[in-house]
Amino acid sequence: MSRQSDERDTGTLRKLSSVFSTINAKLHKYGGERTPSGTNSGPQAPDSARTQDQSNASGQFFFEYLVVVSLKKKRGQDGYEPQITYQFPKRDTMGQSQREDEEKSLKAITLFCFPEGVNWAPLTEYTSETFSFVLTEIDGSRRNGYCRRLLPTGKGARPPEAYCIISRVACFGLFSKIFDEVEKRRQKSMAMIYPFMQSLREAPFPAPGNTVKIKSFIPESGTEIISLTRPTDSWLEHVDFRTLFCCLRDEEVLQVFAATVLERRIIFIADELSTLSQVIHAVAALLYPFTWQHTFISIVPQVLIDVVMAPTPYLLGVTSNMLDLVIDQSDDLLIVNLSDGAQERFITRLGDEDTIIPPKLQEELLQALSIRQPNSTAEELNRVISEAFLSFFVTTVGHFASHVRRGGSAAQPGLFNKKSFCKATEPKANRHFVKHFVETQMFDIFMQEVEKHPNREGFFHKKVAEYEQKRKSEKGKGGWGRVGL
Repeated sequence: MSRQSDERDTGTLRKLSSVFSTINAKLHKYGGERTPSGTNSGPQAPDSARTQDQSNASGQFFFEYLVVVSLKKKRGQDGYEPQITYQFPKRDTMGQSQREDEEKSLKAITLFCFPEGVNWAPLTEYTSETFSFVLTEIDGSRRNGYCRRLLPTGKGARPPEAYCIISRVACFGLFSKIFDEVEKRRQKSMAMIYPFMQSLREAPFPAPGNTVKIKSFIPESGTEIISLTRPTDSWLEHVDFRTLFCCLRDEEVLQVFAATVLERRIIFIADELSTLSQVIHAVAALLYPFTWQHTFISIVPQVLIDVVMAPTPYLLGVTSNMLDLVIDQSDDLLIVNLSDGAQERFITRLGDEDTIIPPKLQEELLQALSIRQPNSTAEELNRVISEAFLSFFVTTVGHFASHVRRGGSAAQPGLFNKKSFCKATEPKANRHFVKHFVETQMFDIFMQEVEKHPNREGFFHKKVAEYEQKRKSEKGKGGWGRVGL
């Protein structure tokens, strides 16, 4: 199984080489020669969809650094360009090589803070928005970028600026609250940001479900205690499903999910950066316990738009002003329009998206999604939606462990029997879907982990065990039917 995977990976890299060499050349102009920041060109995945628990992040810093990116007038030219005007902590203590490396990353970050490639002009009104992106280094290490863009304090027309926090941990809600505190201090003085961020940097990142309290002094208000609580379900802490289900009907979400499960090329179009980042991370999270293994860029800067020509699977977020640059790429592409007032949500499609998932499974998914309440909290909504799609994978491929042959010792690596697994899929109506799904890289990587680590138990394994126990109970009572989680 691993040999087939290696051959497929080699073929993928060869196909991508010409595209990414072009992109790297463009990025070199801005941030040095490296894998495009925000691009996963190998077997990487968005942190929101990782199967591993992030509890090992406890004890790490909340963040690596905070930067303010301002739009400054170009020298000798019309228009503005993004430049870093503030950074915490300072780079004075870094060695020369480390400073040079960080300089490259910082230059690339400016592209993601203002990715649209439009000619900015001074404004008197601007609605702030918060979004995120992923930085993937050439060694495969990953950092998350959290960004809030707003109009700076002042009078008269002025261009917007962006606050950007770079962190190794993925927890969008937590960093949104941190931005609220940064913004509140920025309105008084830039100098007030430093002590707050210093206190935050000294605090350990909490374990799932735990709270850390930060003391911060504000003139005229005194000392404040800021509580930052990490969600219990750490694999969902970077996700908010509300935007996805506000933009798309349930049936449309299922079609996007189906195309994603089969690892197709998908582009999301939206006016707002916050919509793009929230939707694309939510779609990736629907795959749990599987992980998207291909190119993933929640917000594509204009300088990297050539990535849409890649022949291999990707999930991309593109702002509406660049729609004309992607719409004529090819026919084997799903383009989803998330913009307000869009008459058609699917600009281009293959046409089989509504038939990939068997009808009975579609019906069960829609039924499971229908129990959510309009006034649900983000946590309640995340639970209902994640459980619906988790149940889908439990019922379709949850019998995987029975088809891994092991040697004399249970601790030895096993070998997955794909043929017997597909043949054992019940009911038979699901087999066509399963036969296609087992050929994806996300399933292949998942099974490689199962083969290597036979005793690893996780949330998905627990749900599979519960499902199997309920099936046995139903059989023992003489009944048979679909068993819920």
